[in-house]
Amino acid sequence: MDSIADFDWSTGTEDEHLEMARNASPAELRELARSYDWGLYPERVMGFVMAQRCIDLGSALTAFLNGEPERFNYLSKRHITEEYQGVARLLDNICLRVNSGFYLVDPGRDVAQRKRLAKWMNYQRDDHAMARKGRYFLDEEVVNMLLDDTLRLDRSQETAVYDPPGSLLSDILSPLTGLGVSRRLLRYKNGR
Repeated sequence: MDSIADFDWSTGTEDEHLEMARNASPAELRELARSYDWGLYPERVMGFVMAQRCIDLGSALTAFLNGEPERFNYLSKRHITEEYQGVARLLDNICLRVNSGFYLVDPGRDVAQRKRLAKWMNYQRDDHAMARKGRYFLDEEVVNMLLDDTLRLDRSQETAVYDPPGSLLSDILSPLTGLGVSRRLLRYKNGR
């Protein structure tokens, strides 16, 4: 079977697409989440890809936007035709996973369509102000961790020591220094 880079996604069958996704590395799965054509076989292929732990929040939000959730956001489940019910359900699952924190933020992997996501969040705030709620409601705290880049640490501003200088003696004795009771506490013990 072809590698994921050489595979012709436009002519492959649904089973071949799923097999390629199952054999993909974590990096290839993240790229597939960002670039898969939702006009092909999104329910099985993207359903598998989006359930993997290696998918980061930026890739998940990119996949979510690629699925064009605007089409179904204000429709009830019974108004979605049978042809699109699987796609709408997949978008439901991605949204639930985003809100639950299933996808972790990778500061090096941003959402591909940042302006579109910001517009989505603005419309969502406007809906809330008008006491209206769409089908796909993204948790602002979770999404803002990615958009505001709040997880990136500025090491120059931190007081903690990240790389303490070590020595051979401290490395050898480190298993022993963590054992037992500290000498600071032993001085308060009654002598017998």
